[in-house]
Amino acid sequence: MSDKIPVNIATSKGTGILHNQAIVANGVVYCSGQVPADLTTGEIVAGGIKEHTHQCIRNLSAVLEEAGSGLEKAVKVNVFITDMKNFAAMNEVYVQYWGAVKPVRT
Repeated sequence: MSDKIPVNIATSKGTGILHNQAIVANGVVYCSGQVPADLTTGEIVAGGIKEHTHQCIRNLSAVLEEAGSGLEKAVKVNVFITDMKNFAAMNEVYVQYWGAVKPVRT
């Protein structure tokens, strides 16, 4: 059995105490959910669904990079959206971050 290696961005506010931003196990990076908060201040970024989507994906990218990976290696992404009226705007931003082979998504 392999070790579980915690991943936390050192400058990120409020992580590593109650949860880790990611765990690496058996060469796979498992990321916690991301919220649209600035990683250094912990404050939710201003704006609507587009700005929030950008921030969530930037946060995910930063955590993956800290773990030695990146968005291009993602195979599964879960998206939680509270109002389906925002889906098209969220998706417009989301597709900008993935290459030709997009991860599966729930």
